[in-house]
Amino acid sequence: MTTPLSPARAPQALNEAISGGIGDSPLRPDGTLKVSGEYAYSSDLWAEDMLWGATLRSPHPYARINSIDIGPALKHPGVYAVLTHQDVPGENVYGLKVSDTPVLAEDVVRYQGEPVALVAADHPETARRALAKIVVDYDVLEPITDPERAAHDTTLPKLHPGGNVVRYQPIIKGDPDATAGVVVSDVYTLGIQDQAFLGPESGLAIPDEDGGVDLFLATQWLHVDQKQTARALGLPLDKVRFTMSGVGGAFGGREDLSMQIHCCMLALRTGKPVKMVYNRFESFFGHVHRHPAKMYYEHGATEEGKLVYVRARMYFDGGAYASKTPVVVSNATSLGTGPYEVPNTRIEGWGLYTNNPPCGAMRGLGAVQPAFAYELQMDKLAQALGMDPVRLRQINAVEEGSTMHTGQVLDSPAPVAELLQRLEQIPLPEEDRSAPADVRNLPGGVSNTTHGEGIVRGVGYSVIIKNVSYAEGVDDYSTARVQLQAIAGEPVATVHTAAAEVGQGLITVQQQIARSELGVERVTIHPADTNVGDAGSSSASRQTYITGGAVRNACEAVRQVVFGRVAQRYGENAEDLTLSGGKVISTSGFVVDLATLLGDEVIEETREYHHLTTYPMDPATGQSPRVHVQHAFAAHRAVVDVDTDLGLVKVVQLDCAQDVGKAINPDAVVGQIHGGSTQGLGLAVMEEIKVKDGKIRNPSFTDYLIPTILDTPPMNVDVIERADPNAPYGVRGVGEPPTISATPAIVNAIRNATGLNLTHTPVTPEHIAVA
Repeated sequence: MTTPLSPARAPQALNEAISGGIGDSPLRPDGTLKVSGEYAYSSDLWAEDMLWGATLRSPHPYARINSIDIGPALKHPGVYAVLTHQDVPGENVYGLKVSDTPVLAEDVVRYQGEPVALVAADHPETARRALAKIVVDYDVLEPITDPERAAHDTTLPKLHPGGNVVRYQPIIKGDPDATAGVVVSDVYTLGIQDQAFLGPESGLAIPDEDGGVDLFLATQWLHVDQKQTARALGLPLDKVRFTMSGVGGAFGGREDLSMQIHCCMLALRTGKPVKMVYNRFESFFGHVHRHPAKMYYEHGATEEGKLVYVRARMYFDGGAYASKTPVVVSNATSLGTGPYEVPNTRIEGWGLYTNNPPCGAMRGLGAVQPAFAYELQMDKLAQALGMDPVRLRQINAVEEGSTMHTGQVLDSPAPVAELLQRLEQIPLPEEDRSAPADVRNLPGGVSNTTHGEGIVRGVGYSVIIKNVSYAEGVDDYSTARVQLQAIAGEPVATVHTAAAEVGQGLITVQQQIARSELGVERVTIHPADTNVGDAGSSSASRQTYITGGAVRNACEAVRQVVFGRVAQRYGENAEDLTLSGGKVISTSGFVVDLATLLGDEVIEETREYHHLTTYPMDPATGQSPRVHVQHAFAAHRAVVDVDTDLGLVKVVQLDCAQDVGKAINPDAVVGQIHGGSTQGLGLAVMEEIKVKDGKIRNPSFTDYLIPTILDTPPMNVDVIERADPNAPYGVRGVGEPPTISATPAIVNAIRNATGLNLTHTPVTPEHIAVA
């Protein structure tokens, strides 16, 4: 096997020990390299004699393929292979939840950008020119682009054999037809948000002499990629080996396959290493996005503000293929009333197939959309009641022991009211209109559109609930292998998992757990690969919980072996022993250096961690004793300035209070909250993939806008720790909740400033100025 080389230091080598155990904030081992530009991402990989792969994609959202002529492309100088669906060695279909996505399109394309053919050439420009010579004869069909119509109109063509509904889920609790004295309702819509990770899809496939292939790539879930790729290649799992390379962001967009199968197919066909790297334009077509949604909501309450009922209908556009649409429907419906006690509920959720861009996992999966709706509804209800919106939320807040509308009882702390109280205690920014304003701090910023005239300020709140880890009966687990040995007279632990470090700081967390459990300073993190058991996906805010639990279990097993040896050799009671500072210490006063005890021996243990069993929702009522293993809670307060003439918005301050259970790494926790809040800000005021007739109109960072440092406001973060007794160390997922709560807080603040009934996110200038 050829070993890939890199012009920069490989990320797997980032294993220097840094002091700090659980509760400390040691420096990230990859931090300095990333900020200095020395870190090696998957797009930096290189191998001797490698070829470049490229993908031909459909220009049409919906079309029948009559023929594909690859002859002219094969004759192009420098081209080694041109492949179509006929060249797929195994099954020409894959999928995360439903196997419905072709490796390469056969007789029909269902979205703009669907892969049709592949090329391997000696230079990326040669590959692109060869793509242009492939001739595909299409019969263009009228695309299905309205998800609500796809849910109910049986006269529409069926995009898949089972029809156009991926999943329908109702949830009924109490009296679904209950009435109330005060009622508010509206229709809320949310556009398509892109994960906008900066590192494009990329990988390097290297054929092996055994007939297999090694792929070095950036992904979120090595083992599920391996399984899907092996089926498509017609190879056993042990012939398809995946190794994690540097990941330049993910946010859910790397859960689905992109170039994995294609790159391996080209490498196996040519017998040479093949590298594929998407450019930014192709990346917009090469990965899934956040599901856009249309949501009909109605809230009923008493005159005193107690919620009586919530009724909702939600439509989620999954695009051409299922991806994570079934999970989006599950999360959206099971979390659709928010962190509130609601005695009567009728919620219906549909996930649909259309010919719009495929949608799948993105940070806050399935919880972002309903939170936008129910939190705007709470402000609308507060206005109808003449009540303070924070107070309304607090009197309806769930707490430990509350029963959700799915029938699940919350069995760990749920400090929703406290989070709101803590937010109110954070000082508001000063507002001084007497002195000339610095234009950099006004809506429009350095474009100098205003000097303070026509500016109004608004304040908005939100509080949300988010599930952590996999749900509805999925056996969510991770595997960890831990070694302990003496190197140069010092005890060293090595942790090996397949968990994907996608920027969240998981490498550091694994080191911290091993240091705390084994009492050693030096902890090496083995490269993540498929040579160890599955760790699941770096998604659903689950890795610190699940992989952290697996590392803890493996360390405990190693520790027990150490204690057993001390008991055997020195007659000490194993129950009296601890590991600290590289020594084994007994309550009797006995002390031995761990390195001396180990000698030349290596202790290795592999363990799994499984969370508590969850159960599917009833397909007719949505009831379940435990849909989710854990819930997380976050609250935001946003302060905005709005130029009502031009419709421009400046987020002045964005504060967050969040319960994290236990902060394994406090600095990393705050960093996650900052990042998640900024992503929620993007969805609130700028981020939306524009689609017309199934075609993306803004596939670039020129026209798809994301927040920069100039858009990011000061953020005060109040982290509280209310331990979950069922989770390792009491941890609670951190990464997703702030993304969910930031968006409605900002939109509520804009509504507070302008008095406008804004119901779509992102809020753009025309929504304000035209209104």
